[in-house]
Amino acid sequence: MLQQTQVVRVRAYWERWTTAFPTVDALAAASTTDVLELWQGLGYHRRALALKQTAATCADRYGGQVPRCYTDLLGLPGIGPATAAGVCVFAYGQPQVYLETNVRTVLLHHFFEGRDRVPDRELVPLVEATCDAADPRGWYYALLDYGSHLKGILPNPSRRSRHHVRQSNFEGSVRQKRAELLRLVLACPGRGTDGIAASLNDLERTAGRPATGIDEVASLLKALAREGFLARTPPCDAPPAEAEATWHLAD
Repeated sequence: MLQQTQVVRVRAYWERWTTAFPTVDALAAASTTDVLELWQGLGYHRRALALKQTAATCADRYGGQVPRCYTDLLGLPGIGPATAAGVCVFAYGQPQVYLETNVRTVLLHHFFEGRDRVPDRELVPLVEATCDAADPRGWYYALLDYGSHLKGILPNPSRRSRHHVRQSNFEGSVRQKRAELLRLVLACPGRGTDGIAASLNDLERTAGRPATGIDEVASLLKALAREGFLARTPPCDAPPAEAEATWHLAD
């Protein structure tokens, strides 16, 4: 939940989520509909789908436990190097190279003053050299808090990282359209493409944006189906006309 989302927004979602899914097995057994309903408002819905898939893998392969091994963690859906290292550090107290935006901020501010486009390969040796093997959790908590503090008093030093990516505007973006389409299907499953497009365009007009064409809506719905969010009846590769299809969550 904390990937690309601030703690202040995540807190309430986290509490509801852990109440609904108190264990890995509970999340693995949950329906996609229930998972996405609880995720509404957090954005980047791929994270929710990957989290459910990871829970299913942990239930099947690791007895309902999240693995402790960094390499095993990397094999789970939606988990990359930073997340795998974060699980090792914060869940299990294992020293790992945990490099994310606040850690980058501290290192760039103190060791790379005046330099732009600094690659992570130059930061990793510093992370390895400074990590407190006796208390990696406490050390990284301190770095995260310090990095957050620096961002509040300085122009964001992490922008000088080669890997810094400025987030695009959400309003009016394809990401927003995808999120709205998912919400519309979640709220009223079994509707056809035309009806979903009409509801989407009601929202677009209210926001002062131009309507989205039916072909684009159909393309976005099919993309959501390919990614495992939606299913179509009949399936996307069936011969009946588009007008005869209805959409629902892929459970």
